[in-house]
Amino acid sequence: MKTEYDFSKARKNPYAKRLKQRVTIRLDGPTVEYFKGLAEETGIPYQTLINLYLRDCAESKKELNLEWRPESAASR
Repeated sequence: MKTEYDFSKARKNPYAKRLKQRVTIRLDGPTVEYFKGLAEETGIPYQTLINLYLRDCAESKKELNLEWRPESAASR
């Protein structure tokens, strides 16, 4: 092992933009349990499964259909 290294001719990692980014996301219990169950079946870590699913959604440009319905007086 050298005592010093010369990085003057080093170049930036061309794949740096492809690296994963750490984020905090809050998911409900049933969602996490669903992916943990899939993880046990497939042997793939559940966080990787969530990432694969979200990537598939992004690549196929899936749009979430959100319909907000006002609470009825009876359900209050």
